[in-house]
Formats: sequence, C-alpha cells, structure tokens
Amino acid sequence: MKTSSKPFAAIFWGGLLAGIFDITQAFIGFTLVGSTPFRILQRIAGGIFGARSHEMGWTSAAIGLLCQFIIAFTAAAVYYFASRKLRLLIERPILSGLIYGELVFLFMYFVVIPLSAIRHPQFNIATYITGPIGHPLLVGLPIALCVRRYSS
Repeated sequence: MKTSSKPFAAIFWGGLLAGIFDITQAFIGFTLVGSTPFRILQRIAGGIFGARSHEMGWTSAAIGLLCQFIIAFTAAAVYYFASRKLRLLIERPILSGLIYGELVFLFMYFVVIPLSAIRHPQFNIATYITGPIGHPLLVGLPIALCVRRYSS
C-alpha cells in the first residue's frame, strides 16, 4: 500500500492549530491569575529580551506572538519528521499526541526557558493547568492528528 504525504499541510495545520490553542489557553489561564494577553505576549518575547521586554510595548508583544507560532510550527515539524521513522506516531495519533504534548511542555519549561533570557520558569496554578494538562490536549493532539491526516 502506497502512503502519500503532504508535509507542508501537516506542519502548517498542526502548527497553526497548536499555536492558536496554546496561546488561547495561556490567555485564559494566566488572565485568571492576574495577567493580561498583552503581558503574556511580552513574557514570551522575554525569552529573547529578558526583563527589557516589558519596556518595549507593542514591539515585544508582536515578537512574542511571532515566537509563539515559530515554536508551534517547529513542534509540528519535529513531530512530522519523527513520524517518518516512528510509524507509531501515525498509527496511534491520540496516545502519541498526548505524550508528545507533555514532552513539548517539559522541554519548554526545563530546557528552553532556563536557557533563555527569562532563565526561571514561572510556576503557579495557571502553569499547571496550561502545561501538564493543556499541552497534551491542545498542542500535542492537534499536531498528531494533523500529521496523521496528511500522511495517509
């Protein structure tokens, strides 16, 4: 049986959905603990600019939004390319996507953030809801389902 693949579509739709769902959950979760969408976007840009991000206004918010989607598209691309070798990622997309979403969260919080200008991840109730709970459902699962959809 011949399998066709549409890598651009898989990565585009998986990354777009994961990016939208992830930023939406961040807006909701972190707003409940006193932040604003504007500050959340600036915090994302803080990975590049550090504390200076809050002084940069809309520039850092726009860069934060851009970074959000670069990360989401990168996560989708990593999953897609891994699925070329690990067929389980396509054959069992729900389980694989949930696990992958958790791995993305752990990688971001324990590798990327400590190496960024932020250095210290922020842990509060919103982090636990959007991270270990939200990432599997809203980041990993959409990516896995899109990769499966465009890999058959």
